Amino acid sequence: MIIKTKSFELAILARGDENAAKLAILIPGRLDTKDYVNFVSHAEYLAARGFYAVAFDPPGTWESLGDISFFTTTNYLKAIDELIAYFGNKPTLLLGHSRGGTAAMLASVNSAVTAIVLVLSNYSMPSSPDENALKVGFQISHRDLPPGDHETKEQKEFRLPLAYWEDAEQYDPLAVLRRCTKPKLIISATRDEFTSAQKVQEIYDSVPEPKMIKIIDSAHDYRLYSDAIEAVNEALGVFIKILS
Repeated sequence: MIIKTKSFELAILARGDENAAKLAILIPGRLDTKDYVNFVSHAEYLAARGFYAVAFDPPGTWESLGDISFFTTTNYLKAIDELIAYFGNKPTLLLGHSRGGTAAMLASVNSAVTAIVLVLSNYSMPSSPDENALKVGFQISHRDLPPGDHETKEQKEFRLPLAYWEDAEQYDPLAVLRRCTKPKLIISATRDEFTSAQKVQEIYDSVPEPKMIKIIDSAHDYRLYSDAIEAVNEALGVFIKILS
């Protein structure tokens, strides 16, 4: 489904009753899609617990309209704010994976956001583009096709402009997280290639209450492991009970 917010035409995957009192927005990682099996699972899990759950393809990616140049942290955040407004500024839970977690941290300042869930999140600036990207002006990235529960031979290619990294320089997600007094669930993984469970524990210790932490057995792309997806849902269930 395509919806038109103030600035974008966004492709969404929605589960649950649109008239529900609570909204959950699910935020994919960099160049990932709403249609990956982990996001479908989380959307269905949250819908069964009273949320209207909406996952979206960020501007300029997958089925959302616009050129890849639309894909910046600034537009990521604008899309989240506009989705919250589009659905009536209801009490909103943000769940983000990887760079989607970074966006959730930064978007937590929205007054409608009542809680955030960071799943194997990134907590700092994006890793630098490679040497070839600096020469040609863009970095080529590939992503598995949906449903994303296995690595696919055929993949979707993105040519991400250097403007993505330039735009990201203005944001400090960890500083925002350390000021966030809203309930937060932080999930790390035993085999995360980007941020170790030990580093996440250190970050967790530095952020204010209320908070909850969960370590799952997984690599960064936890969508490849059904047990890891279920472990995230189980942690969500505990967190939601605490919220209520």
